[in-house]
Amino acid sequence: MSDVLDQGEVDALLQAVDKGDIEIDETTASAGGTAGVGAQVYDFKRPERVSKDQLRTLAALHETFARNVAASLSSVMRRVVETDLSSVEQLTYSEFILSLPNPTCLMVLSAKPLEGSMVLEINPSVVFPIVDRLLGGTGESGILPERPLTDIESRLIVKVAAPLLDLLKEMWGNIKTIDFAVTDVQTNPQLLQVAPPHDPVVLVSFQVTMGDASGLINLCIPYATIEPIMGQFTTQNWFAAARKPSQETNLTQITRSLSEANLDVVADLAVTQITVRELLELEVGDLIKTDASVDSEATIYVEGKPKFKGRPGRNRRNKALAITRAIEPGKTR
Repeated sequence: MSDVLDQGEVDALLQAVDKGDIEIDETTASAGGTAGVGAQVYDFKRPERVSKDQLRTLAALHETFARNVAASLSSVMRRVVETDLSSVEQLTYSEFILSLPNPTCLMVLSAKPLEGSMVLEINPSVVFPIVDRLLGGTGESGILPERPLTDIESRLIVKVAAPLLDLLKEMWGNIKTIDFAVTDVQTNPQLLQVAPPHDPVVLVSFQVTMGDASGLINLCIPYATIEPIMGQFTTQNWFAAARKPSQETNLTQITRSLSEANLDVVADLAVTQITVRELLELEVGDLIKTDASVDSEATIYVEGKPKFKGRPGRNRRNKALAITRAIEPGKTR
């Protein structure tokens, strides 16, 4: 059957329209007569540069980052800190600036080898409890001071943010190896210009809860900064990279996590027995005799388990133990 109507079919169609046997879709007619195609509203001030698939990839990327941030802040605060990914959205840089409180804590991040910068913003409701905790306070929420951070407070927050940047580098490593570093700290959003006002940015927001204190941490990613690698922000590429961690990478991550753990080390220089009466009669200056000689080895316990033998001595002005040998597992000497 031909897709082109002959003259007779065209005349029959026009007569049917005149008689009312066929209804005309007014929306289709006003849109240019093509079925199923109509005008769509497009705001040129807010160009949609990032696709929904790329936003989903960014969300998956930073969900893992949020969990690691909670662990990092918990170790700093010495209390349970909860961090949840709140939203990942696309907006303009001016909208991001207008959404921020003034003053706040704004850290400009370089992202080598990418050109341009990113912005890490920590709300005052999160910053001041952290500073209070680091300076010996309780870290509870109260009346927040309406002032910019002092130089000392800014340096403290930069130190707190350093592990977060390492976590950010680790998370982005599935896409590209990026070295994040703090290049500037500002408190007034209106004075921070890392992108033109109408340029699109991706805003990643995290909800942080520390006891009764809560607030947002925002990561602003200008589209111009990540444009060279936007092709890699697809769900397929993300899951393909996430499924192929190397054994060396896993070993490095485990080693780094364990290397910061604190262990109790105790050395028994000598062991002897006394009666309860002798214990009660002990006074300052009394000597306790043991069967150990001067050259005998001391047993070194790590977390209550015998691990090494060593000899006591001095290192400069400090008391020290020189490890002489390791104790085999399951043995005490």
